[in-house]
Amino acid sequence: MKFTLSWLRDHLDTIATVDEIAEALTDLGLEVEEVFDPAKRLAGFTLGKVLRADPHPDADRLRVCRVETDQGEKQIICGAPNAREGIIAVIAHPGAYIPGLDTTIQVGRIRGVESQGMMCSEREMELSDEHDGIIELPSGEVGERFVDWLAAHDPAKVDPVIEIAITPNRPDALGVRGIARDLAARGLGTLKPQESTPVPGAFPSPIDVAIDADTRDGCPVFAGRVIRGVTNGPSPQWLQDRLRAIGLRPISVLVDITNYFTFDRNRPLHVFDAGKVAGNLRIHRAAGGEELLALDEKTYRFPKGAIVISDDTGPESIAGIMGGDPTGVTEATTEVFLESAYWDTVQIALTGRALKINSDARYRFERGVDPAYTVNGLEDATRMILDLCGGEPSEIVVAGGVPDHSRAYRLDPARVRSLVGMDLPEWQQRQTLTALGFRLDGDMAHVPSWRPDVMGEADLVEEVARIASLTKLQGRPLPRPTKGVTGPVLTPLQRREQAARRALAASGFNECVTYSFVAGPAAALFGGDDRLALENPISSEMTHMRPDVLPGLLQAAARNQARGFPDLALFEIGPAFHGPEPGEQHLQVAGLMVGRAVPRNVHGPARDADAFDAKAAAEAVLAALGAPAGVQVLRGGAEWWHPGRHGRFCLGPKKTLGTFGELHPRVLQALDVKGPAVAFTLWPEEIPAPRRAGAARPALAASDLQAVERDFAFVVDAEVEAAALVNAARGADKALIDTVEVFDEFSGSSLGEGRKSLALAVRLQPRDKTLTEAEIEAVSGRIVDKVRAATGAELRG
Repeated sequence: MKFTLSWLRDHLDTIATVDEIAEALTDLGLEVEEVFDPAKRLAGFTLGKVLRADPHPDADRLRVCRVETDQGEKQIICGAPNAREGIIAVIAHPGAYIPGLDTTIQVGRIRGVESQGMMCSEREMELSDEHDGIIELPSGEVGERFVDWLAAHDPAKVDPVIEIAITPNRPDALGVRGIARDLAARGLGTLKPQESTPVPGAFPSPIDVAIDADTRDGCPVFAGRVIRGVTNGPSPQWLQDRLRAIGLRPISVLVDITNYFTFDRNRPLHVFDAGKVAGNLRIHRAAGGEELLALDEKTYRFPKGAIVISDDTGPESIAGIMGGDPTGVTEATTEVFLESAYWDTVQIALTGRALKINSDARYRFERGVDPAYTVNGLEDATRMILDLCGGEPSEIVVAGGVPDHSRAYRLDPARVRSLVGMDLPEWQQRQTLTALGFRLDGDMAHVPSWRPDVMGEADLVEEVARIASLTKLQGRPLPRPTKGVTGPVLTPLQRREQAARRALAASGFNECVTYSFVAGPAAALFGGDDRLALENPISSEMTHMRPDVLPGLLQAAARNQARGFPDLALFEIGPAFHGPEPGEQHLQVAGLMVGRAVPRNVHGPARDADAFDAKAAAEAVLAALGAPAGVQVLRGGAEWWHPGRHGRFCLGPKKTLGTFGELHPRVLQALDVKGPAVAFTLWPEEIPAPRRAGAARPALAASDLQAVERDFAFVVDAEVEAAALVNAARGADKALIDTVEVFDEFSGSSLGEGRKSLALAVRLQPRDKTLTEAEIEAVSGRIVDKVRAATGAELRG
């Protein structure tokens, strides 16, 4: 939305500067995008008088002029045909920037003669395209600033232009009067009264209007009148200057008046050449397929349901968007039908999008105009046409009625403090709303018809705070509900999430944040089903809630591999879903390693990541999360893990904390990941909470007695797992046995077919006294018995 300062002052009595107005507009929510002030670029130019203009000794078309300036008499070389003795010209001294030439002039020599400045043309000053000669002023004093002379004699050329951005909820600011109303409420001036005076009709309108019954929802009211005897020609200079300043091309006085009201009062209008209208006008919905040559010289085919204005021969206008060329006004027009209507915002938007038309009328109607100004706008435009074009108006014809937009909301002065945090007295709040056009009846604020965005009590608070300026807000700490040191803010699960994130980042993993949606086939690979399908997915690749975090990590790995990054260590912490109901989700910590664990280097061989790398990373996370030290590793993971290269972290057979290992090759092939790939998935919620709630560490339980180590070699069947021997040995004496480790494995023909030897190192740590040999032998015997009973092992001789 563009407007000039003089245009604003038609509605606002103010002495505020352009900078003050721009700052206030942005603070009011009408953000200023640009201020174009011609006076600033012309500030360095002054007036001078040519005392002599002699021919150049070495050029036929140049003259050597002696010019009286504010810096004394100067010699200036000029090639303009009108450079002559006695004229008042615009002088640019050396060092001045010439905007039309994009250069800074200096003292120079032209054909051997020194020139100490420049006399400028209008194009060089970017005042117009005129460049046949230098500016020749009818009056002026030597040394007078050129901008001061323009302000007094041709103010349109130095009228600042302000451009603001309009948010969709402020259609009233699409008119200069609406902008002036906001500034007046802020206190930058006084809003000038502007009443609509009815223009009496001299005769019945020969053109009647009607709205079809099925179109009333799209066009509640349509008004118009015939004006005969008009003279259509060029607009007066002031109107042309205003339209050009905001980027519009003056066409004719009748068209320019409708454009003026579009920007001045946010009231789009249209004029038909009444002599070209056949019969009456009818507002109806298109059957589909009708065509119209519009004023932009393009032919449009109407979609079914679009609202059009037709006469007895067919469509003549695209309702609320653009008029038709057959009934457009020309210089020969002497009789017009002036239209003012109110259109439904949604209907205008749908038709405009379908026809791909962007016009000033559509831009305003689809955001909302003042319905109460429909007939009054017609009266004001009639008055302007009569003043500029002459003519005689008919009586107004109206179809339909102005829709009832009246509504009121309670003004609670205390809400400004509770919602915004500003202390404003009640009288100031009421004064603000009154200045914005609200009518106050007790504590009820009646919303003006031009503010469709005010739809509740909170909007009243917003208006009060906006005018008072949100820059006056002062930061205040929130009151504490209790005295003293506040309790912890994060939940235990949130603290575990932070600890896991730090541990993985310290281990060299990079965090990913992926969508919680995956494709149906990817979800099926990880145990998902149709219960997790979305009713309205955002894409075909995001149709299901993810049953596991790993699909997103694998897709990220595939994208990186496709771009030349084969070695990856990624992790993500987020929810996975095991059902569609609220609460059927769980937090997962997932990590993925693809490619080499040890990169290629000169000091040793490269090595691909394996299941034990994933295990080490997962154990580091479990330690950071406070998992118990006695975590067992068991088989029996989900089907997307490699059947022989994975394990589960368990606290007993029924309590699973996580899974690690290689992913199944078919999963990698389905997700286009070049394997092998190892991963882990942990469930922080399954880790038991610590028994001690305090933050202090427990006392160190160190023994000053010598530990004893004993080695055992057992012969077992080849399919027996080493973990079974370790667990059995550890259970022989939980208080005395500190650690049990496997340090050797042997298989050979001497042991027999299908047999192997496992060697265990058992560390005994006494607490009360030094162990005797008999006590050591007793514990050793219990270890052998436990292992034999659990696995059928035999002690190797």
